[in-house]
Amino acid sequence: MTKKNVDDFLTEGLYGTRLPKENERIQFLGTLRERIVLALTVGQVMSDSGIKKLEQAIKENPEAKLLINGHVPYRFLKEEKSLAAKYNIPYTAITNNEKDTDIGAVLTYDYAIDKENIYIDEEQLNEENETIEKKTFIDKVKKWFGS
Repeated sequence: MTKKNVDDFLTEGLYGTRLPKENERIQFLGTLRERIVLALTVGQVMSDSGIKKLEQAIKENPEAKLLINGHVPYRFLKEEKSLAAKYNIPYTAITNNEKDTDIGAVLTYDYAIDKENIYIDEEQLNEENETIEKKTFIDKVKKWFGS
């Protein structure tokens, strides 16, 4: 192991001890990629386009916790917070004023699970939205005709 010099001690004193994979922690709201079950972008959180996938992931991982980007306005986080309350999982809003990330919410564990695909594909979202639109259109037509 290398000896620390004066600059290392000063840096540690000013900014704290360096964490391994610090850039990864900044991107994923304080956690590591290897611990993540599902990651939603800020756009997916604000549009609630990934809410069904998040609910499914919460059902499958009841011991996980939800980390939410504190820079996303509160009104866009209602669905995510209500899901956390519904399934009784803890959630925390993470705000880092020094660094910015495009991640809006992360369902994570405190230990590594090494899930290969943590993002929602746009194709999956488009298919999900199309089925929802079809159902709502059919429901509207049924209401018009009293069925």
